[in-house]
Order: sequence, then structure tokens, then C-alpha cells
Amino acid sequence: MEIAYTRQGDYLLPNLTLPEQDNRPIGLWGQQRLRYIKRSRPILYTNLLTKCRLNEYLADIDEQAQKMYDELVQAFAKEDGCTEQLKATDQMLWVCKMNNAVQRARDVVNVKIIYN
Repeated sequence: MEIAYTRQGDYLLPNLTLPEQDNRPIGLWGQQRLRYIKRSRPILYTNLLTKCRLNEYLADIDEQAQKMYDELVQAFAKEDGCTEQLKATDQMLWVCKMNNAVQRARDVVNVKIIYN
């Protein structure tokens, strides 16, 4: 293996490049996971960072969590009886039930994916 160098003044510096990285956006769930692994799992964070796989990992977590969240909100809302008819007749009850479904889904995603 041959390493190429560039002269900078009196010094020879190696021409190092990083591998291609995944540039998918990281959403809310990925950012929460990032905060968690920085604080509670520093070895995992360091390994992903040094292998240039952190962004890919966080984007995958974000996609999984968002998919699970959307499915759970729909399931919990259906379970609680949140229908368009309820929305038309009693908006406050519909909002309460939807907020409940959203919070339950958020809690499940946090436990199963983000803080696992």
C-alpha cells in the first residue's frame, strides 16, 4: 500500500480521505437517539463515529421509529374510537383521545427503539 504525501512548508502530510458517508437527513427520533448514545452509550457512539457510520445508523433509527410511530398512532386512535364523526360532533373529546394516542405511541417508540 502506497501513501501519497503533500508538502506543506517543511512538512510532508499524508493525503487522507474519508469514505463516502450517508447524507440522509436525521429527524427528531434520530436526534433523540444521538443524545442518548452520547450520554449513556459512549463506546457505541465512538465506534460509529470512528467507522464513519454514525449518520447512516441515526437515519435508519429515525426511519424505523417514524414508521412505528405512525402505525401506533393510527392503531391507538382506532382503538380509542377517534373517528371523523366524533371529530364533527365533539371536537374536544376527539382532541383528547388523539393526544392520548400520540403520547402512548411516543412512549412506546421511546422504550422500544430510542432508549433500548
